[in-house]
Amino acid sequence: MLNKTRGRPRGNPDTKARITEVARELFLKHGYPRTTVRAIATAAGVDSALISYHFGSKQGLFSQSLNLLCVDPTALDQALQGDQAGLADRLLDSVTALWDAATPAENRIAAQDDDTMRALRDYLDGELRLRVAEFLGGPDATQRATAAVGVLGGLIFTRYLNPIRSIGGLSPADVRHIFGPALRAALHARPRRA
Repeated sequence: MLNKTRGRPRGNPDTKARITEVARELFLKHGYPRTTVRAIATAAGVDSALISYHFGSKQGLFSQSLNLLCVDPTALDQALQGDQAGLADRLLDSVTALWDAATPAENRIAAQDDDTMRALRDYLDGELRLRVAEFLGGPDATQRATAAVGVLGGLIFTRYLNPIRSIGGLSPADVRHIFGPALRAALHARPRRA
């Protein structure tokens, strides 16, 4: 009978912490889009399957390595399920649920750290914009996704990172009611060609 132990592998004190540290360095140095799971695994000296095991995805690793709890890999996946008509409400619900869970102090720290803000911008411009464009499809999907990220980024900035009192004090339902029309217009408008 084999004696198998559970928990951390022997001789490997804290693999998850090492991966997180390496990922933070690479995300800050190269940005979200140019940092690959393979590069992180190589730099941390682990198999890339361990990243999936500990963090679920590149998004999950990004979120944990930069302490951006507001970037939950499953939240975007869930928002991108369903019909296009309800996408604006699902995205707004996702943003308010994730960001409201963070403390104001955590949001202030993120806003004051240039590297974290650059990485967050890379995530919004890379992962979020590209995934929304893919979901929308069509010849102008990238333009519509770019406009949508502008609305969501503006909401994140004015509600959480550098709050304006009138926006920071809105309930999630009021956020959906007030920002929903602008986000729907961004997602579904057909830009004019000059």
